[in-house]
Amino acid sequence: MYLGLDLGTSGVKAMLIDGDQRIIGSASGALDVSRPHPGWSEQDPAHWIRATEEAVAGLKAKFPKELAAVKGIGLSGQMHGATLLDADNKVLRPCILWNDTRSYEEAAKLDADPRFRRVTGNIVFPGFTAPKLAWVKNNEPETFAKVAKVLLPKDYLRLWLTGEHISEMSDSAGTSWLDTGARKWSAELLAATDLSEDHMPSLVEGTEPGGSLRSELASRWGMGHGVVVAGGAGDNAASACGMGTVAEGQAFVSLGTSGVLFAANGSYLPKPESAVHAFCHALPNTWHQMGVILSATDALNWHSHVTGKSAAELTSELGETLKAPTGVTFLPYLSGERTPHNDAQIRGAFIGLGHESERAVLTQAVIEGVTFAIRDNLEALKSAGTSISRVTAIGGGSRSRYWLASIATSLGVPVDIPADGDFGAAFGAARLGLIAATGADPIAVCQPPRTAETVDPLSSLTQAHEAAYARYRAAYPAIRSLTH
Repeated sequence: MYLGLDLGTSGVKAMLIDGDQRIIGSASGALDVSRPHPGWSEQDPAHWIRATEEAVAGLKAKFPKELAAVKGIGLSGQMHGATLLDADNKVLRPCILWNDTRSYEEAAKLDADPRFRRVTGNIVFPGFTAPKLAWVKNNEPETFAKVAKVLLPKDYLRLWLTGEHISEMSDSAGTSWLDTGARKWSAELLAATDLSEDHMPSLVEGTEPGGSLRSELASRWGMGHGVVVAGGAGDNAASACGMGTVAEGQAFVSLGTSGVLFAANGSYLPKPESAVHAFCHALPNTWHQMGVILSATDALNWHSHVTGKSAAELTSELGETLKAPTGVTFLPYLSGERTPHNDAQIRGAFIGLGHESERAVLTQAVIEGVTFAIRDNLEALKSAGTSISRVTAIGGGSRSRYWLASIATSLGVPVDIPADGDFGAAFGAARLGLIAATGADPIAVCQPPRTAETVDPLSSLTQAHEAAYARYRAAYPAIRSLTH
């Protein structure tokens, strides 16, 4: 048996799989986020341990024999969080999370230093780890002076599990301290934030062993000795392992609260000016690119709130057959945008409204606006050297066939719908635990799920969607000065 632990923002999920990758069961423990000031987002690392204990206890209650047979554990986690420890491994302050924006001034200052984009291949976003340490140095100098180790959230969990300071490439690529092409810490960038490699955990690949479970925990959970803990992955890379998006040319589109277009790469292809994330993948000698939009189903949920109709009711009014764009354009920048604009201040808009613009027309525009934002991500990935021939759709928005037809037609690629199952980060983490414990071939283990259905582009509407996308592209520069 193999255990995947996924440390998310709202909870820890534990999943058991067997050697044939059949899911035995899962359980979870809940987490809260503390927001003591506007723009702040924090968690107490002790709560991660409590939630993990709850999740594993839930599995033990139902599957004690299966839990006892665990040979490998894989870790997945929310990225970018700054967990600060003193020389005795005591937590110095609450962890500053990925969605905390307090360090925007420090991020801009670091990003203005050309070494950061050159070495990491990425913009220094306020959510990344390095600017958070710069903020602590500027605002909590007595805390900064005591920092002995900086750990990402899942790697603090690993410290508790194994007693070791270890991280891996995919999560560490989101710190702004990793030489992403060479897959090692950059002493130069660490020095730029008054830190050194001594402050960092050692690095392994996500598929490699990254410690062994402490005997005390193994005994409490009813496991044997020598349980391997894999390097693991950041949450998106772990989800990609669960989805089988690990080889050159494989990609998925996630229609969740935010939207992600994720492509696996066999080589390192940075293009930071496009706001595409270029990170290490969890597998050796593999990288990935990722475009991120901040409002995907969130945009439809906003429209639902305004109209008083559920998202399902709104999309059902459109039917399943894709329609030609009406001329109404929606910009889904309700909380700013990341790829390709890196613009926190831009806001959304409807353009082209007329007396005939009924609710269904606005719903269609919202769907198209999110689709075109994902098309922007595709163009950004193309400009960075990535070619995508098809995508797999995941997330709540993928239940709308209309939306998937819109994406297929606008991106010009088939959209595969996976068979029912849980292929998320916890499953990907369990796969990494299996690989680390057995030495199995990572590509052979990380196979894609069976495709239940494919939605093909509608060639008869390609030209109309291209014209609508051109209007969408022209709208951002036109409204930028009005919303800043």
